This record gives sequence, structure tokens and C-alpha cells, in this order.
Amino acid sequence: MKLTGPIKALLASAALVSGLTACHGPSPPAPPSLIELTIADAHGALASGSITCEGLTAGYLARIAAYDPAPTPDDTRPAAEAASKATRSDAPPGIPPTDADELNAIIAINQNALERARALDDEYARLGRLRRLQCIPVILKDNFDTADMPTEAGSVAMSGSLPPDDASMVRQLRAAGAIVLAKSNMGEWAFSPYRTISSTHGETRNAYDLSRVPAGSSGGTASAIAANLGIIGMGTDTGNSIRGPASHLALVGIRSTLGATSRDGMVPLLANRDVGGPMLRSVRDTALVFSLLAGHDPADPLTERAMGRVRSDYGAPLRLDGLRGARIGVLRALLDTETADPEVTAVFERALSNLQSAGAEVIDPLVIPDLEALTEATGFCSRFRHDLAAYLEGLGPDAPVHSLDEIAASERYLPRHAKTMDWAMSVDVAPAEQAPPCVDVQGDPRRKALLDAVVAAMDEAGVDALAYPSWSNPPRRIGDDDGPHGNNSPIIAPHSGQPAITVPMGFTASGLPLGLQLLARPFDEAKLFRYAYAYEQATRHRRPPPGFGPLHSP
Repeated sequence: MKLTGPIKALLASAALVSGLTACHGPSPPAPPSLIELTIADAHGALASGSITCEGLTAGYLARIAAYDPAPTPDDTRPAAEAASKATRSDAPPGIPPTDADELNAIIAINQNALERARALDDEYARLGRLRRLQCIPVILKDNFDTADMPTEAGSVAMSGSLPPDDASMVRQLRAAGAIVLAKSNMGEWAFSPYRTISSTHGETRNAYDLSRVPAGSSGGTASAIAANLGIIGMGTDTGNSIRGPASHLALVGIRSTLGATSRDGMVPLLANRDVGGPMLRSVRDTALVFSLLAGHDPADPLTERAMGRVRSDYGAPLRLDGLRGARIGVLRALLDTETADPEVTAVFERALSNLQSAGAEVIDPLVIPDLEALTEATGFCSRFRHDLAAYLEGLGPDAPVHSLDEIAASERYLPRHAKTMDWAMSVDVAPAEQAPPCVDVQGDPRRKALLDAVVAAMDEAGVDALAYPSWSNPPRRIGDDDGPHGNNSPIIAPHSGQPAITVPMGFTASGLPLGLQLLARPFDEAKLFRYAYAYEQATRHRRPPPGFGPLHSP
């Protein structure tokens, strides 16, 4: 690994972690291990004086420098210029090269992270109390606006784009004391649920097996959090992109009810299906972060639905016996397919047994009449051209591009996405005074019909949630675009607007993570967290990837 000046400085800072502890006596407690560190663990260490915020932040920066070094600002400038030259209309970009032994999850370090950590240390010394996310390192998918870092959405056409302010979710995290540590790679424009390939930084690999995909398009965040390069991961989910990567990386990921959280400051794909949210290593930590993100945001009118319907603390209902008395319906229609992998099916059957052992009543199968016809009728309506235009307008005159038409004409996108770009360009952009080309779940009779059918089937069977594998097949190999994928995440929740959570349900014999997905009625996130927590605690499937262990001091 080539150590640039800034990376050497970060490693030097990390080497001082043990010396950056507060002085609470001659023998302070030993600094915590960063492997599988939880929010409570980190706060306990800060409160005990075994580490400072600066030391904790430096420790994670050292892990990134050792396991997945991001380009420094000096490194990225010529790369961006080369990419720009290579993406003129006469030379469409290919996939930027990625070494087979590289994770390629982290694309940029926040150069203000250590300064922010020192400020939080000073605040704690003055006030003697920790904010709810004090000093917790965050890795953001590269479609969350950050005023102090470029936001490029995986697109070379957006290289160097610096938003005027933070996305609402980023502001909420920072206000709670979190530290934005780094940006992660993402699929270009969030187009693909299967692979995470940007036209700026190449392809991200699965931390459990570098020959495998992390799914898309939030695979950079997922691989980074799985490898313990941060604590909080933030992704977005239009059809799959939180739950898919979380499933492929043994994480917990939630797609909330549409309207429960703000979309402000997120580069859109389809705004009537886009949801941002957390991806972490435990249910409790995911619930804690979600508690801070859920609620009404005046910048996003859709969140008016959240008023009076979300909770301030989703961690409160978590208990070991949280599945006792729950009724879980098994959606066999998403599992009993010709291409479902037998090993995944066997792991899912064991998960159902685990749910029953934990106190749940399993209703198997739960049938939703006409499910296939209802889901085929909804589809993903192309409004990307419209939604992107609104986002680019918000960047002001300094936006690197001003429309999808400009990007399409210049062919500054990966050739693999040509059909998707054609699909996006096929729908005219509505004038500002008119409605966008596609409406949300409340206004679309087809989407409402799907929601009504799912809820009616749940009501008739008296079930609280539905269960199915997040993917019916293990993670594909890098380069495999044709093998069975088994992606179940886009089938219901994005169209019906319902919340769904994925939680680790085990591994294949070769060590590839698999996920259990639970889907509930709108604004029933509290039940999802409660059930997922009880299942997680009963099974303890989560384990870190073997190639990203503790750093050893020289």
C-alpha cells in the first residue's frame, strides 16, 4: 500500500490512540477494540476515559488507511481529470479498474473529521455529557449531500460537485454528535441493485469474499460497515439498495415507510420510491439511529405523513422476548421459485424454526391473492429525468451539469447503463407547474391496490409481519450479470410504501451472508425492530468478515 502524506499522518494519529485518553488516574482502562464496536460500547469508552473522541476517530481512519485507503484530494484530481477526458462523447467510459484484492468501498475521507472530534472532546470536557450519537463515525453513501465533501452519486458527470448544504439526514446525524468520517462508493446514479460500480471509482467488492458482489447500489457503505471501518452506515433504497447490500454483508438495514423520513438533499433516482436510512451491525444501533431520523421535515412535504405516527425512541420496545405472541406470515411466493438456491431455502427454513422457538406463531403460507399481477402492474415508473432536474437546479449555477439531457448527450456514463439511460430519457420532464410524470403510492391506484391487497391478506390471517429471504440466492460472483439473483426486495415494499427490515439469518457453507426480511404495515417500524431484535439475540448470526481484523501496533 502506498502511503501518501495525509495517510501517514492519520496512521501516526492512530498510533497515539492509547495516548489520547483522558487523564482519569494513573492507569486508565484499555482502549476498546474497534471490531464490532457498538454505539453503547463507544460511549462507555468515552465516559470511562479509556479513549477520547479524537482517538476513536483516528482509530477508524487508521483502519481505512490499512484496509481500504481512499484517494487523497491530491490523488483524486488527476483521476477526475482523466475520467473527464475519457468520457467525452467520442470515448464513453468503461469500468474504472479495481484490483481484485481491494475492497474499494471508501472513496473519500472527510478532512475535517479529526478537527470535529477535538471539538467534541472539548465540549464533553465542559459539559460532562454525551450527545445521543457523540463521536460515532458515519460512512455516507455518495448520494447524500455534504457541504464539506463532494457528492457525486457515482457519476463522472458529477465529479467535484459540492452541494450548498447538508442533506436533512446528515444534519440530523451531525446535530446528534456524529462525525461524518468518509463517503462510500455507490452504483452509478443508483441504477443497479446487483453490483456497485461507479464511473468514478470502479467496483466495490464483498468484504466476506472479494470475488463476490455486495449487491447495489449502497454496496460501498455495506462493505465498509461490515469490515468495521465505521459504526453508522447510511444508504438509500429505491427498490433494494439498503436491504440488498445489508443482506449480502450480514448487516441490519431498514427501508422505512415512504414518508417516515426525509428525502431532502439526497440525489434522487425515483423520488416516489426513494428512501434513505441506516445500515449497521446490530438491531439496537439501527433502531437508535432511526429514532433520530424519523419524523416530519418541512423540506420534504411527503413527511407530513409522519406527523403523529413515528416514535422518538425505537429502541424502547426491544426485548429478548419480543417475538412472544407475534404472528408471522411466510410469503412462500417469494421463495418457491425455479431459481431459488437450495442452501438459502434450507437456511430460511431454519430461520422459521428459530422464530417459532423465540415465541412467534408462524402462519405458513400467507397467500396474497393475485400478487404477481399486482406487482407487475406497479413497476418502476421512470421519473429520474424529472427528479434529477429538480436536484440539479438546487445546486445553483455551479452545478457541474444541469440536466440528464446534457449527460445523455455527452455519453458520460457507463456503457452498461445505456438501456437504463434510454429508459430514463423516454419520459418527458414536466414543467415546474405540473405534476411529475409518476405519482406516489397514495395517488397511484395500482400501487394502492397492491398495498390494500397486502394489508387485507395480513388482516385476514391476523399476522403482524411477513417473512421471506431478502435474496433467494447467495451473492453473485464479480462479473456475473446473468446468473440467478433471487432479489426479493423490490417486489412489494417500494411500490406499496410499506416498511421492511433485513437481519442476518446465517451464512452459506462457504461463508457468504444471507438475510431474513420482515415486512409490516405502514408506520409499524416499532414491530419490525422488536421482532428483528428478538430474532437477532436468539440466533447471534452476525460475525465480522475474516480479512479485516484488529490493527496491531508496531
